Amino acid sequence: MKGIFRTKSIDALMDETKRDGGLEKVLGTFGLTMLGIGAIIGTGIFVLTGVAAANYSGPALVISFIIAGIACGCAALCYSEFAAMVPAAGSAYTYGYIALGEFWAWIIGWDLILEYAFAIGTVSIGWSGYIVNIINDFGINLPKAITSAPLAGGIINLPAVLIIAFITYINVIGVKQSTTVNNIIVAIKLIVIFLFIALGVGHVNPTNWHPFMPYGFGGVISGASVIFFAYIGFDAVSTAAEEVKNPQKSLPRGIIISLIVCTLLYIVVSAILTGMVPYLKFKTTAAPVAFALQQVGYHWGAALISVGAICGLTSVILVMMFGQTRVLFAMSRDGLLPKVFGHVHSKYKTPARSAVLIGIVTAVVAGFIPINIVAELTNIGTLCAFIIVSIAVIVLRKKEPNRKRVFKCPWVPVVPILAIIFCGGLIAKLPHVTQIRFLIWLVFGLIIYFGYGYKHSIVTSQSNNDQEKTS
Repeated sequence: MKGIFRTKSIDALMDETKRDGGLEKVLGTFGLTMLGIGAIIGTGIFVLTGVAAANYSGPALVISFIIAGIACGCAALCYSEFAAMVPAAGSAYTYGYIALGEFWAWIIGWDLILEYAFAIGTVSIGWSGYIVNIINDFGINLPKAITSAPLAGGIINLPAVLIIAFITYINVIGVKQSTTVNNIIVAIKLIVIFLFIALGVGHVNPTNWHPFMPYGFGGVISGASVIFFAYIGFDAVSTAAEEVKNPQKSLPRGIIISLIVCTLLYIVVSAILTGMVPYLKFKTTAAPVAFALQQVGYHWGAALISVGAICGLTSVILVMMFGQTRVLFAMSRDGLLPKVFGHVHSKYKTPARSAVLIGIVTAVVAGFIPINIVAELTNIGTLCAFIIVSIAVIVLRKKEPNRKRVFKCPWVPVVPILAIIFCGGLIAKLPHVTQIRFLIWLVFGLIIYFGYGYKHSIVTSQSNNDQEKTS
């Protein structure tokens, strides 16, 4: 069993990406930055701001966003070092493989499968809710049977299934088409967010910020663990590494710029939001940004915000599904998952079969499981992946100190340790039932690894062949 900690050579990995059947290189810094913004700005700003303000942070939601942003910022610097050094598909999974070994790579990959699959389901259900509300505003009342999961009183959440089917098609036909659609959607939602800022800033009442920290500092930390969902997805930028024209420069820029832009927008929007409306009023709404504009009389603005929310959620689904397929592609190429996940379409140069399979699985999740169950497991998988990548940066600096690093994470090991501490603290604040379900997920993953992945691993097979030749 000692073979489970065998690492993968960076040089061998880069040779694999140059073989026939690889992914097409079409992305630059702008496309990557828009991918990051597309993944980050969505559910967090349009839905979770109200939940966190009303139940955890109060007006100190600004502090919660700063704490979550620092945790992600430290992790982003670690990701950037790896992304520039190892521009291959797979993100944290690939980084774990080369630094910590196959076993830890599997753990990260399994975490990312959890993160992306449940995030896609969660956001699709939220998208369905916004669409149904807009249709209702036009006087068309869709029956609950086709807009809710069975456990929520319906039969199937059909709008959620349909948006996943559409996004699956976009991901199949090509990364260039995917990023074009994403760029358009991101532009729309940024315009809508700036509209909210322009309309709302004049209606801020400082008395609404008192008490600033009604649930104490513990509530602020809990709020940070909840709205951390707002940040998941910046790592999806690194999953596109193999499709970037100049990865050494573009990847670090795309990761860091998208995170900075989104963090600043989150801070400004949350400050205006809690200044416009007393934080307790957000207990009654799942659309806090539109709700705040309605409260001050901008009903037309609230309608536009709803359109922006739909665009925001659409781009999140698009980038999450993009990231999910690339992680599966990398794990399949390494032999840890069946080859079907690693097949590249001859015409579109995308992992089309993987995209279709992910579309089917996430459509089932979104169509038949209530949002509260789907959403619970997303954050913890991401936080664990961030921790392992941060550890991997420290380990690889020790193992290969002379390897060329185009981008270096500053102040190693301080920054990676801060990422570990912040992410570990946020995990501790998540509900115990979420932690237990996560452990069950990991056990299930280990069964698959030892039952299939370990036996079919290309690294293990090559090592065994080398031993046979020398014996």
